[in-house]
Amino acid sequence: MAGLDATNIVYAYDIPAERPWSRVIKKGQMLRIIDSEGQQAVDALLYNADDSAERYSAQDTLREQGSAYIVLGTQLISNAGRVMARITADTCGRHDTSAGCCSCESNAVRFGEQTRYQHACRENFILELCKHGLTKRDIVSNLNFFMEVPIEPSGDFTVLDGLSAPGNHVDITMEMDVLFVISNCPQINNPCNGFNPTPIRVEVHEA
Repeated sequence: MAGLDATNIVYAYDIPAERPWSRVIKKGQMLRIIDSEGQQAVDALLYNADDSAERYSAQDTLREQGSAYIVLGTQLISNAGRVMARITADTCGRHDTSAGCCSCESNAVRFGEQTRYQHACRENFILELCKHGLTKRDIVSNLNFFMEVPIEPSGDFTVLDGLSAPGNHVDITMEMDVLFVISNCPQINNPCNGFNPTPIRVEVHEA
């Protein structure tokens, strides 16, 4: 799918470094997320656009796939056990859905009290969700595209330098109308963004 016809693009936007974004993407449409400069983590949440009580479930997704990672072919499963979307192309290799999103509180615990007021993904999600009548209570375990989080047999994991190179992309094809919410991760205290948050590009393609 890397050579998709550009005339099929119905929407494109460059999300600035550290900023949130959201859009309703229709069933059958494909969202391409492009890591424009490389090593940029992209946190994401998915909600059924017609009933936000149904939303992405990391636990159901991992159980259904029998894998600790999100890879080509992974079905993204909702808390109702339905397929919300599928990974239909991927030039990076694998993605995380276990490490969660950074927050002011977790920054303070992990990196010191002086980082508490740095911008974080949880705050990005709150800012974007409020546009759709949702609140912080609607934040669930999220996806982390392009984020390298190897999980040891013991269950321990560590955030490492991202695997993605400039221009790497992941394609997500919707199986229902989905409210797709992104935080272009602002983290500067661990290597998920190469300590330098950068822009990403999103494109919506018709089937």
